[in-house]
Amino acid sequence: MLHHFPFYLSLIVIIIFLIMLANKVKVAYPIFLVLAGLAISFVPGVPVISIDPELIFIIFLPPLLYEAAWNTSWKELWRWRRIIGSFAFLIVFLTATVVALVANYMIPGFTIALGFLLGAIVSPPDAVSAGAILRFVKVPKRLASILEGESLLNDASSLIIMRFALIAVGTGQFVMHEAALSFVWMVLGGIGIGVLIGFVFFKAHRLFPTDVNTDIVLSLVAPYIMYIAAESIESSGVLSVVSGGLFLANRKHLFLSNSSRLRAENVWESLCFILNGLVFMLIGLDLPEITSNLNDVSIGTAIGYGVLITAVLIVVRILSAYGAVVFTLIARNFITVADRRSPGVKGPFILGWAGMRGVVSLAAALSIPVYYNDVLLPQRNLILFITFVVILLTLVLQGLTLPYLIRKMNLVDQDNYLPEGEAYLQLYKQLAEQSLVHLKENYPEELRQQQVLQQLARKWEDSHQLLENEIMATECRVVYVSMLNKQREWLRDWNKDYTIDEEVIRKHLHRLDLEEEKMKFLATE
Repeated sequence: MLHHFPFYLSLIVIIIFLIMLANKVKVAYPIFLVLAGLAISFVPGVPVISIDPELIFIIFLPPLLYEAAWNTSWKELWRWRRIIGSFAFLIVFLTATVVALVANYMIPGFTIALGFLLGAIVSPPDAVSAGAILRFVKVPKRLASILEGESLLNDASSLIIMRFALIAVGTGQFVMHEAALSFVWMVLGGIGIGVLIGFVFFKAHRLFPTDVNTDIVLSLVAPYIMYIAAESIESSGVLSVVSGGLFLANRKHLFLSNSSRLRAENVWESLCFILNGLVFMLIGLDLPEITSNLNDVSIGTAIGYGVLITAVLIVVRILSAYGAVVFTLIARNFITVADRRSPGVKGPFILGWAGMRGVVSLAAALSIPVYYNDVLLPQRNLILFITFVVILLTLVLQGLTLPYLIRKMNLVDQDNYLPEGEAYLQLYKQLAEQSLVHLKENYPEELRQQQVLQQLARKWEDSHQLLENEIMATECRVVYVSMLNKQREWLRDWNKDYTIDEEVIRKHLHRLDLEEEKMKFLATE
């Protein structure tokens, strides 16, 4: 391990460079990383990389899921719960079924059970890929929310199906009522364990004295405890992490200080940045080991099977997206739906096309044991190779074309959300108004006597007047940011004075960074 350390270190440098390049050319970085890993794997002398599925499931998956849940809007998740649930559970099951039937008919040696095993592995789209692509294009809020919510849950449903398919392949038996009970337990048990552990962490933060460092460490430990605890009782570790993450995220202002929230956000962004980069690079690097184990199936034939399954996945997802729309249009006559308007034909197509596969699919394929109950599992290596082809093709084909399609279709945001910058200014104005009213009504005597409170009231009044004219606010940003830079220069000069504590200087610099970040946000719209 140690003699490969320079290689792994160089991989991190390459990953950072490729992500910067991807941002420069506005291409989703998972595409660059997989292709780069594939190219590096053919370089003579490069160590053969063998991905341990436990490494993915235990080390990588919990923090990535937890971070996604932490940043997911519960309001939007609940609003679109029906369509998110259909994509995350029903459509995953439908996709696995269709893949099972096609594989059984078209691929020699594939039983229905093996087909379900393959279908479960390649059914869930990858959240990171879609998120990386949507950064460069403007997509309606509802589509982004649906894709975000689906990605939180579809991994759980696919892994549950995979578990049952693996039992059927290994034992040759499938008992429907036992599978149904197991499915219910995995879902309810996973959610229950996640919420329970989240509640324990919530109470621990509230009852015991913590500082920023302990808060961050506890947040890093939480997803692993949730995942391992759920898996140890044979429920869904994925749902445990997601439900626990959502529980804590919606209460973060009740148990975390502002310093803990700010610093934890930076830590988590950096951690998930490098984890995602490593995972996608490792996918490409793992190809030589996958191809070396194909045995009696030629590369060309295996690629053909991979292309076939990829085509099936794309077609089924697009048809399912339109099917979900038709069902909603019918259901609105009987139940209350999130939106009674027709979504048209463009939105469902984008939802269907945004089906890139990624790390969970490869980890699931790698986790297939060579033997199950002392019985050799057939077609394991071919399933691995097909999974790799599916990941590569969906990332490159759909990943590169999705931004073009979104721009070409010129999707209309039916929710009529204000641009973020404008909405931010509007809320800022309302906060200033409400704060002034509250201060004058509840603290009139203090306001009359205390000069500091008078200055605070004037600040809110000035903010109110300034935000009356957004153009003026926009023009002032350039000057304001210039003044912030000048203040930084003064602080750095003052820091040369040994009588001034550098920690105080740093806190002022941090405050200026927060102020400039706010200005950048306002300038994005």
